Amino acid sequence: MNDSDSHTSLPSDARVATRPLELAIVLPTYNERRNIATMVERIDRELQGIAWEVIYVDDNSPDGTSDEVRMIAQADPRVRCIQRIGRRGLASAAIEGMCSTSAPYVAVMDADHQHDPALLRGMLAALKGGDYDLAYASRFAEGASTEAWGRPDRVKVSGLANRIANKVTGVELSDPMSGFFMLPTAFLRADAHRLSGVGFKILLDILATSETPLRVKEFPLNFAARAEGESKLDQTVVFEFLVGLYDKWLGRIIPTRFALFGTVGALGVIVQFAALWVLLHVVFGERFVYGNWSESAVFNTANTLAAVVAMTFNFVLNNELTYSDKRLRGFSALLRGWAQFALTCSLGLLTNVGSAAVLKSIGFHDFVAVLVGIILGAVWNFALSSKFVWGKY
Repeated sequence: MNDSDSHTSLPSDARVATRPLELAIVLPTYNERRNIATMVERIDRELQGIAWEVIYVDDNSPDGTSDEVRMIAQADPRVRCIQRIGRRGLASAAIEGMCSTSAPYVAVMDADHQHDPALLRGMLAALKGGDYDLAYASRFAEGASTEAWGRPDRVKVSGLANRIANKVTGVELSDPMSGFFMLPTAFLRADAHRLSGVGFKILLDILATSETPLRVKEFPLNFAARAEGESKLDQTVVFEFLVGLYDKWLGRIIPTRFALFGTVGALGVIVQFAALWVLLHVVFGERFVYGNWSESAVFNTANTLAAVVAMTFNFVLNNELTYSDKRLRGFSALLRGWAQFALTCSLGLLTNVGSAAVLKSIGFHDFVAVLVGIILGAVWNFALSSKFVWGKY
């Protein structure tokens, strides 16, 4: 095969870069292998005459999404892949992708064909005209439709989330929770260091972070059903939305992940008391009090088991929510993580009790001593867990 034959399969715009790069399209992915090639074809068809590149930011998908992107990139240099190892999340993936391009304008959209790439050309024209700072596609604007989505339950939830998001951002948009938008790359880079990257709605993050009102152009979107695969958004979607709101309100005062860790710990206290009551009044009962076991032995045994239940509850909830971007999967990983979490909790308990005892001995009030002990124990647990359970050694 000669050189001319080797290029016959390349789109004409991909062979020679005759124009400066104008637009980058960032597509965060997880298990989207079957949607990659068809999305590139649609973008190529809709952006004829525009110099573009597409950047897939893949969170190490087990289905081979990254390999599929790289295979396509061999024939089309406008296609790039960022394969992220050890980190997850739609918002953070979008930020990394947007910061990686030299194009003056950058768009973010889903890779599953729910977002129509035909809107990209109009968005780009609106921004290049200079009258707008941001263009986005709305599922609820006049002329838009969600009928093809086939999820009226999700439409209602999205409507509620939009109303809350408008209160947070102070920007009245019909769909601030949209995942399809475009803005000048320079604007994104200027605020990138202040974006939280928490949750899955990066547009909300950008709107809430900007210190100046943005001039926004809205495009009606006919929101489609997924072409292939299953939704990437799991049962933590609502939780991640609330986390994103918290991060914008109080994240600079109390770090978001620590606040989540503390909240889970507080729930664990309730679980421990509930488990203790069940063990004392249902599982053990009076037969142990009047049998071979003393009352103190029954209580100590029940309290120990209740503590294990609460610790396991905390581990599961932290794994699913607090550290959802570093979630442990598989029986061996979960068992090892649980053992490490138990060890860190025991060290945190020693810090809690020991510091409280020291403060009490030097004259602090009981309540103050115990409160400081709880806080120090929580900080110690958080630091060790972040490092040794859900982090890297």
